Amino acid sequence: MNQDVFFAFGVTLFAGLATGIGSLMAFTAKRFSPKFLSASLGLSAGVMIYVSFVEVFPKAKESLEAAFGETQGYWYTLLAFFAGMGVIALIDNLVPSHENPHELKNVPCKRQKRKPDEKTLLRMGIFSALAITIHNFPEGIATFMAAMKDPALGIGIGAAI
Repeated sequence: MNQDVFFAFGVTLFAGLATGIGSLMAFTAKRFSPKFLSASLGLSAGVMIYVSFVEVFPKAKESLEAAFGETQGYWYTLLAFFAGMGVIALIDNLVPSHENPHELKNVPCKRQKRKPDEKTLLRMGIFSALAITIHNFPEGIATFMAAMKDPALGIGIGAAI
């Protein structure tokens, strides 16, 4: 294996570990205010959108134009962009609404008195792990491929993730 593969793997590993380290905040704080959560989510979304449009989209367009010509490469870039949106919408529709954390409605304020049984907890854990894997797998591939093509771009994507 050449040096680029190790570098790309390292950037991808860093991005994954940073996600895990960031999730530790949930275990260290007793309670987060809605303002803090909103600001954190807004910052995260802003960084991801910035990297997507300022770094990733132009690089993809450049690569596809080099491979297929200026006009065809441009249309392939747009097609891939909207196909990605379609795949995400499809995945979102395939996840049952009662399991989808983005679709929570009518969440009761009171805690339930009964403890969930082991089977329910196992099912919830499996669905959570599956959702996180489905979400993070494309990010890992994108980070690795970007770092292989352009180390600076890979670092930017890894930092955004």
